[in-house]
Amino acid sequence: MKEIKPQKGKIVNQKTLVVTIDIGKTMNMGYWRTPGGSAEAKPFEFANNGLGFNKFWGHISKAMKTHNLKETVVGFESTGAYGAPLVHFLKKKKVNLVQVNPMHTKRLKELQGNSPNKTDKKDPKVIADIIELGHALTVVVPEGAAADLRRTTQARERTIQRRTALYNQLQDLVFLVFPEFLQVIKDVKTKSALYLLREYPTPQRIIKCGVEDLGGKLRKISRGKLGAKCAQELNKAAWQSAGIQQGRESILLEISESIDLIVACERFIAELEARMSDYLNQIPYSKFILSIKGVGEITTAGLIGEVGDFGKFRTISELEKLAGLDLFEISSGKHKGKRRISKRGRSLMRKILYFAALNVVRKGGVLHQWYQGALVRGMLKIKALVAVSRKLLGIIFALVRDHSEYIVGYSKTQGLKIAV
Repeated sequence: MKEIKPQKGKIVNQKTLVVTIDIGKTMNMGYWRTPGGSAEAKPFEFANNGLGFNKFWGHISKAMKTHNLKETVVGFESTGAYGAPLVHFLKKKKVNLVQVNPMHTKRLKELQGNSPNKTDKKDPKVIADIIELGHALTVVVPEGAAADLRRTTQARERTIQRRTALYNQLQDLVFLVFPEFLQVIKDVKTKSALYLLREYPTPQRIIKCGVEDLGGKLRKISRGKLGAKCAQELNKAAWQSAGIQQGRESILLEISESIDLIVACERFIAELEARMSDYLNQIPYSKFILSIKGVGEITTAGLIGEVGDFGKFRTISELEKLAGLDLFEISSGKHKGKRRISKRGRSLMRKILYFAALNVVRKGGVLHQWYQGALVRGMLKIKALVAVSRKLLGIIFALVRDHSEYIVGYSKTQGLKIAV
């Protein structure tokens, strides 16, 4: 199995060309050095596009041939969308791709010239130093269905954030024209609330509709949850409303547009979730994760997308580091620091695990007793949930590693024959 956690002397040896890149939006800065730094290139620019990538690879190929080197390690800081095309380009080449934590670059750069100076020409050299020290991680690039899961998960997260912003905006607009509405219908996210705001967004329209007619429509749209009582409260609030009159038509237009955008977001999220389910069916080990009660398709799809491939990781500590759930403490002398998670990892992965933890600690959940025990020992709820997130990640890793489904109440002693 491919090893993920790097060790000194395994990534870089006497036959390895160390290549680093400082990635930018339009231009990248490249750099290379031979083992021991006996020869190096001056940092050079190349465009962040196909022509630039080929120019960059030409530099590297020439250096490999000139110095008679057999291996190439290419490193860069953990980056976002701007680095993705280059990573996929290099993945097709015979190179070892690694990434470094931007925090390490920031800390180490003062050693170069004893100066905090930061330039595009200095950063690639610092990245090379970090790689030679052995503090780089192999890049796991999702492929096939896992790559689609990463994109759909990120698209769903962005859409949810956009929908939340629209709901907040909608509440502000409604408060201007009908502030009492939010006192009767407290949650604008419900289907009934959106219906009322589309059809009867002003006090005048509520009054015109009439209590009986409005009650019947509410009963139908809410499937019996709301009815005459709610209609009466809305009618009373409408008569006493302090909503503004000036500029109201423009506000109503924006309310209508906000509702349309919310509906579009809901539709898109549903489509993304349907595709997630399809992609999960293409990943054999997803059924092992889904066997955990409280871990559904959205959680499983999100985790596989964020990790890329659970099979590429050798130990649970590597996965914890990827998620930023690895523990650290700051202690000195008589001072004993508290242990905390580093948060130096994939934030969306931590978020997915946290919400999954909320499910598995409910009554009847697989980690309910463990969570309650942590609370009894004096652990704060938020810290206990983070601990559950770490434990849940460990369970998932073990299930995928062992190709096994979750067994409730499993004990290591199960299956052992009694000695006669």
